[in-house]
Amino acid sequence: MGGLLSELGKKLAERWLSLLVLPGALYLAVLGTAALLGHGHAVDPHQLTERISAAAEARAVGTFGGQVVVLGAVLAGSAGAGLAAQALGSLVERICLGAGWRAWPRPLRAPARLRVERRRQRWTTAAQGYHRLLTEARRARGRGERGDPTARWAAHLAMTRVAAELPDRPTWSGDRIHSVSARLERVHRLDLATVWPYLWLILPEPTRAEISAARQSLYRGSTLTAWALLYLPVAGRWWPAALISLTLALAGRSRTRAAADNYALLLEAAARLHGGELALRLGLTSALPGPAAPPGPAVLPGPACPPDDADDVDGTGPTPLTPDVGDALTRALYVPPPAPPPAAD
Repeated sequence: MGGLLSELGKKLAERWLSLLVLPGALYLAVLGTAALLGHGHAVDPHQLTERISAAAEARAVGTFGGQVVVLGAVLAGSAGAGLAAQALGSLVERICLGAGWRAWPRPLRAPARLRVERRRQRWTTAAQGYHRLLTEARRARGRGERGDPTARWAAHLAMTRVAAELPDRPTWSGDRIHSVSARLERVHRLDLATVWPYLWLILPEPTRAEISAARQSLYRGSTLTAWALLYLPVAGRWWPAALISLTLALAGRSRTRAAADNYALLLEAAARLHGGELALRLGLTSALPGPAAPPGPAVLPGPACPPDDADDVDGTGPTPLTPDVGDALTRALYVPPPAPPPAAD
């Protein structure tokens, strides 16, 4: 038990150091540099060395107690800056994904609606061009011809650069994750928001670990953007901080988009691979329409034996996620809201 607690404490200390202290210490270093140099000597290392040396020769810093106080202040300030960045990162993530933008305050909701409408117009134009080329390619294959697919691939890339499905969020990352729900509803009649909590409980541990890691990567991308916002005010005192803020903002945007794409791919793959298994465990596949089984010899009753594979109860293989399976799962797991109380007489 002592070894387990020691290992757990070590891992917590490593995470605390890597996620809070080190980024916060770098932020405090930039703040100190900005306070010492300002705009006049922004990139003068000699001036910085002289002023740090002068501050280190102070009597309060030269004592052991003063050094302990300084070290404690640096650790506390670094952790505080890291916590502030994580809190701001949660807000940045909500804005970036834009899941509830229709409930945002009016000053934010109006530009979000305008951006969604513009994204829909761009996506519709790109989708029309892609489907026109796709129809032409299908007709050519029907005639036994095969044309150059370069134009069709370029049109598909132009469409997915806006969104994978009809845009419903003000940002690409938000639409990328929303496209999973839209596609599963369109193709499989599956409401992912309703089914996902139950599906998560039956996923294998490696699959859940992959999805959790992708979700954490998405949060870290938003936190990187939050650091960019924290560095931006420092540029008012020290102009190189503007370059740091811009670099972090670009890196945060790139990491957020990549993480959102990976997270969406894993969500859709998990739903497609394990949706049939969930229906099987809930006993819904027996009620689904299917071909009538041929008559066979009578089977005497015997002791029930658990199947070796939950996905292969009748020996026919895993249950595929068809529109009937998706609709059955949604109907079985959807909980309707309570009815309103009767009106008073």
